[in-house]
Amino acid sequence: MRTEQQMYDIILKTAESDPRILAVYMNGSRVNPNVPKDIFQDYDIVYVVADTKPFYEDETWIDHFGERLYMQMPEKMDALRGREFHFDEIYGWLMQFADGNRIDLHVVSPEYAQKDILSDKLCRILLDKEGILPAIPDATDEDYHVKKPSHEDFWCDCNNFWWCMNNVAKGLWRREIPYVMDMLNMIIRPHLVNLLSWEIGIRTNFACSVGKSGKYMYRYLERCDWEAFLKTYPDSDTEHIWQSVFVMCDLFEKTALQVADQLGYIYQREEAAASRYFLEHVKKLPEDAEEIFVSE
Repeated sequence: MRTEQQMYDIILKTAESDPRILAVYMNGSRVNPNVPKDIFQDYDIVYVVADTKPFYEDETWIDHFGERLYMQMPEKMDALRGREFHFDEIYGWLMQFADGNRIDLHVVSPEYAQKDILSDKLCRILLDKEGILPAIPDATDEDYHVKKPSHEDFWCDCNNFWWCMNNVAKGLWRREIPYVMDMLNMIIRPHLVNLLSWEIGIRTNFACSVGKSGKYMYRYLERCDWEAFLKTYPDSDTEHIWQSVFVMCDLFEKTALQVADQLGYIYQREEAAASRYFLEHVKKLPEDAEEIFVSE
């Protein structure tokens, strides 16, 4: 596997030797000082060029970066699907190489670059042959720091978490596992991640990032809370899903109470208790039940 220095060498030498490339900048995890380095970090590289067309019309130039296993061209895919695209502004190749390295490479117009580099604080200029890029401060992930929620944000997340558990209950009773998994992971889980993030934000004065999907929360959560969070990811066994649901409910309730107390917000305990009661009732409901609650 080529070293980091070897990758930077080929990235910069390619730019230096090609008069069509005016400048180079990098964004993403490699310019974030708070992201630990590892072997899977890709190189998010942007070449600023006077004209993008020669680069995407003859793509043989990317062979210079090494032997590829496979790649993706997102802008080309947009065009093939009939979506809006602007090849004159940006075109890219996401390349996984045979040695394990990966480069997400784009060519962009100077006009695009000047806007892009000012809108993303996780950028570092690697080369500027003609001084076309604006001066930028040191890279920081502050735009990705946890934001303090409003009372309305808190209320809505809590309400949606407990309301959507209704769908989980009926989905489990019907044994509609794909539906349940989507409901848990796509709809409900983001609310739990928000609550945990806010609790972390309170303790860090909202000066940290928990990463996409909360992947860095383990750095800040109590070990028992992190382990509980991991237990909210079940396999496809119905009983295991029920167990994870109740772990999720317990963790959410605990965290919501902490956040409400710290921020002086109101947590709807009665609403949460009613949702929990419905879940527990449906879990015990026979498979051949003709009523959810028996009429008296």
